[in-house]
Amino acid sequence: MIRCRNAECQDYPEAFRQKCAVLEERIGHKFSDPLLLYVALTHSSYSNEKKNRVKFSCNERLEFLGDSVLAIAVSRKLFFDFSDRPEGDLTRFRAGVVCEDALWEYAKKIDLGSFMLLGNGEQRGDERHKKSMLADCYEALIAAVYLDAGSEEAKRFVLDSVAERLENIGKAEPPCDYKSLLQQIVQLNKGEILEYELIGERGPDHDKVFVSRAVLSSNPIGVGEGRSKRESEQMAAKEALKLFGEIE
Repeated sequence: MIRCRNAECQDYPEAFRQKCAVLEERIGHKFSDPLLLYVALTHSSYSNEKKNRVKFSCNERLEFLGDSVLAIAVSRKLFFDFSDRPEGDLTRFRAGVVCEDALWEYAKKIDLGSFMLLGNGEQRGDERHKKSMLADCYEALIAAVYLDAGSEEAKRFVLDSVAERLENIGKAEPPCDYKSLLQQIVQLNKGEILEYELIGERGPDHDKVFVSRAVLSSNPIGVGEGRSKRESEQMAAKEALKLFGEIE
């Protein structure tokens, strides 16, 4: 039986290691332990293809840690910068900064996809720029910085990335698009699926009332009525936000 050892720095492709030096300059952090960076950039498709004598770890565990580091850095910033805002506003602000779309934007700004190690199948399928994959890799990169240099350096990296979004949030009032707000909050819990169902309608065609239901992972969380299907979905989302304690 062939024993498999964990990959060391020299086991990674030379071209990849050279590119990582470019990424370090781009994010303003030189890793004392480059292996942390290499693992953060390794997608599971690559590690699955390389199961031979050397085991290449993928970035999924780092992603888990990075999600928490990101949340606490952004939460702390919002807590002190918006000291006059209630909890509900802060929750909405944070959702807009740490949702998948936002993480994707941060990753694109540093062209993170071009540095990732992907399996052949992912490369052929042009998956390098897939939104969720880039968002996950960005979270893994946060964790790598945190483990390499501690919380202050990780906070610096995070706040540099989110500065533009935070500035825009500070200029705007809390959003009144209930569906978008609910979607942002749901995205904080990966794996949850938010859907809307038309469950009824009444009245004549010229004065019809639609009834919709918001469903989170098969669980009803709000019902709303409106003069259009879209309006009824907005009202269902509003009721769901009330259920979650996000609005009164």
